[in-house]
Amino acid sequence: THTHTHAHFSPHIYSFSSLQALDYLAIGIHELASISQCRLERLLNPALSDLPAFLVDDGGLNSGFMLAHCTAAALVSENKVLCHPSSIDSIPTSAATEDHVSMGGWSARKALTVVEHVEQVLAIELLASCQALDIQRPSETTAPLEAVHSLVRNQVKSWTKDRIMYPDIETATKLLQEEKVWKTVEPFMKDYFTHQETDFSLTSTSTHCGDLTTGETVDGQLTLAAKRHKSNN
Repeated sequence: THTHTHAHFSPHIYSFSSLQALDYLAIGIHELASISQCRLERLLNPALSDLPAFLVDDGGLNSGFMLAHCTAAALVSENKVLCHPSSIDSIPTSAATEDHVSMGGWSARKALTVVEHVEQVLAIELLASCQALDIQRPSETTAPLEAVHSLVRNQVKSWTKDRIMYPDIETATKLLQEEKVWKTVEPFMKDYFTHQETDFSLTSTSTHCGDLTTGETVDGQLTLAAKRHKSNN
C-alpha cells in the first residue's frame, strides 16, 4: 500500500509584533549607554568635576581616560544607527505574492549588538568611577559603592600612567555580564527595601512641600540602609 505524505507550509511571515518589540528593546537599552557617556564627560572634564583632566596625573604626558571616553562615544554613536527600527521595512517578493513582508529579521541580531555596546560603555564608566574614587582618597563613599570599588580593584589596578586599556575594559565588562557587580550591591538593596517602608512612615510625618530633609531623600535612605548593613556585619 502506497501512502501519500503531504507537507503543509504555513509560515508566519509578517512577524511585525515580535520584531517591533526587539526594536523597542534596542532603543530602550541604548539610553543606558547614552546617559553613561554623559556621566563620563562630567567625570573627565576638569571644568565640571574639579578632578584632574581625564583622571590622571601628569596630563599631557598621560592621556588617562581620554581615549576610553572616545571609545564610549563611538559606541554610543554607532548605536544611534543600529537603533533605527528595521521592523518598518517591507519589500514585495516572490512575484508580488508576498507583497507586505517585514524585512526586520535582523532586529534580534542588531539588538544583541546594541546590548554588547551598552555593556562596554558601562564598563568604561565603572573603571572611570573607581579611578575618581582613588583620586579622592582618603575620603570614602557609601558602603555599596565601596564594595563595588573593592570588587573592581581586585581585578583591575588603579591608573597611574598610560597603559593599554582594552584588557581592563574587557575585565570590567565581564564583571557586569556575570552579574558580579549586581551581586555585590544586592545585599545593600535588600536591606534598603526591607527598611524603606518603615523609614518612609517615620519621615513622612515631617514632610513639607519644598522642604524635604536629608533623611527623606532616596540618597538619605540608601545611606541609612548602608549603615545598618555595615553594623549588622
